[in-house]
Amino acid sequence: MRKYEVLSKLEATGVIAVVRAKNAEEAKKISLACMEGGVTGIEITYTVPGATKVIELLTEEFGDKLIVGAGTVLDSETARIAILAGAKFVVGPSFDAETAKLCNRYQIPYMAGCMTLTEMVKAMESGTDVIKVFPGSAFGPSFISAIKGPLPQAVLMPTGGVDLDNVGQWIKNGCMSVGVGGNLTKGTSEEMTAAAKAFVAKVKEARGL
Repeated sequence: MRKYEVLSKLEATGVIAVVRAKNAEEAKKISLACMEGGVTGIEITYTVPGATKVIELLTEEFGDKLIVGAGTVLDSETARIAILAGAKFVVGPSFDAETAKLCNRYQIPYMAGCMTLTEMVKAMESGTDVIKVFPGSAFGPSFISAIKGPLPQAVLMPTGGVDLDNVGQWIKNGCMSVGVGGNLTKGTSEEMTAAAKAFVAKVKEARGL
């Protein structure tokens, strides 16, 4: 799958599940529950023990039905391992120039965490595809409008602080998608599936679909 296809699919759904779990089995359970609810963008964080194996297993089992990426990637070494395991996108809590270079080399979308406009411009100049506004809870949806003033070309995705009450405003203010952790990935499989359906519906509503 080419880079533009990955980004298009992630934007189409508008929600990326940020999966943090105690073990690989739990991570897979969360991923499947989210998929059942229509969230096909899955970010397996590298705080999960055996994260590489989870990425590999999900990619092998579901192919392009799930857009599986690697999260909490701090360096290019981890990014390369994740890509070899099948990760279709790479997400970091902060910007790393070597990771941006590596992802561009292999044409894998890179999403770098930034808080300030200075960080965002630096990340964009280095070829970062999506600016991960992190932590979103520190600012709220109104921050997106503030960014879009001087940087209308910025492609933004907030993570942290996104819930069912504000997800629509994040989208309306100009985000391509949102990353959702605990507000989506907690509870029973049935509860997570229901939450996924609710988030997808809210995004569609915000887009007027």
